[in-house]
Amino acid sequence: MNSEIKIHFLGASSTVTGSKFLMETPQANIMVDCGMFQGLKELRNLNWEPFPFPPDKIDVILLTHGHLDHSGYLPRLVAQGFKGKIMGTAPSLAIASIIVLDSAKIQEEQAQKANDEGFSIHTPALPLYSVKDAENAIRLFKSVEPEKWSNITPDIKFRLEKNGHIIGATYIELDILGKIFLFSGDIGREQDQLLDPPKPPEWGDYIFLESTYGNRLHPEDSSDKILKDAINETIKNNSILIIPSFAVERLQILMYKLWQLYKKNIIPKIPIFIDSPMGNEVFGVFERFPSWHKLNLQDLAAMKNHFNIITSYKDTWKTIDDKRAKVVIAGSGMVSGGRVLTYLRYFIDKPETTVLLVGFQAEGTRGRQLLEGDQEIKIFGKYCEVKAKIKMIESLSAHADQKGIIDWLGKIKNIPEKIFLIHGEPTALDVLRVKIKDTYQWPVHIPHLSETISIKL
Repeated sequence: MNSEIKIHFLGASSTVTGSKFLMETPQANIMVDCGMFQGLKELRNLNWEPFPFPPDKIDVILLTHGHLDHSGYLPRLVAQGFKGKIMGTAPSLAIASIIVLDSAKIQEEQAQKANDEGFSIHTPALPLYSVKDAENAIRLFKSVEPEKWSNITPDIKFRLEKNGHIIGATYIELDILGKIFLFSGDIGREQDQLLDPPKPPEWGDYIFLESTYGNRLHPEDSSDKILKDAINETIKNNSILIIPSFAVERLQILMYKLWQLYKKNIIPKIPIFIDSPMGNEVFGVFERFPSWHKLNLQDLAAMKNHFNIITSYKDTWKTIDDKRAKVVIAGSGMVSGGRVLTYLRYFIDKPETTVLLVGFQAEGTRGRQLLEGDQEIKIFGKYCEVKAKIKMIESLSAHADQKGIIDWLGKIKNIPEKIFLIHGEPTALDVLRVKIKDTYQWPVHIPHLSETISIKL
């Protein structure tokens, strides 16, 4: 008997963000990831469109991991009628809870600010979703043990396997009527100071493969030297080093590196402020799930004590007014929102300021603008002149590079029927397509946004 499966590419297709893949099967409708679009305005606007499939007809959502571009649309989908289970590993769901609540608070605050200061074209400006919507989504969370098969229906089961990248992250093996649909999620790196390397898959009939760094190899830049030089220059100029950072993984890696550099007497003592309420909560996830990372609890505690953890917005202003040379690490990593904007607003027009970017900067984000040398950026509705020095550490990415992706595929024992390249910008997608064809001679397709593909089993 022929069974048809329809796959809807509703995000992270011909773009990096908004990861959403819906599979209509004869027995259940399954969605993998439910991310929010970030970056370019035309993509962000898609978050506001009605969802293109009836949310109440989706039975289950499987999360590869908790990042905003993989989980951040959940509250909006629940507000539109989704009532099924949202499943992932316990640390992934813990991270997703922190992220969607934080996102909801930011949405509400930004809408309020826009209304108070009148810089929105909408009257009134509304949040994409509320804290209540986020709480309603979290109520549907159900954690799943990795490495064990779980049934969705009698003929459909799935398994989560550890994939590095961030705490809790996995790839998903979805067995539908005996065929394996393999969703890579975001693949981590072999050498990671905090996490074990990804466990490579052995089988995939249809593979949905991330391509974020599909056209690049990570440089061997010395992150330790860049940090040391930036800190010494900051001390010499009695200025501020601002590091926009993702709250999940990147912040913890930065803390670990700075702590190690100080312990080895490579950098002097300098006040380092962590202004990321979400980052503090993520630290709690590391404490709760020690089997998911390499640090022991004593090291975690010692590391945390080395930093000034800011918990209130009042302390943000105290830090801005602090006249000492200092380092501030604050969210968000692509400078698309968060506390880092407050610091940049006050310091980005000063030549003695250094801004150190430490991760992938998607198209359309302020981080990408800074990286590309824009002379001004817009913060809270006002243009700010960029006179600060902009530096970059590329080697801290939590994603596998092209070689890492190719090696990850290399353990697969079968010849896949099709590889769908997702979660990449157009150049990265095309370069990886050619690399896979040259290396393995496997059939590759690059789906576009909103494409639907039918597969007969």
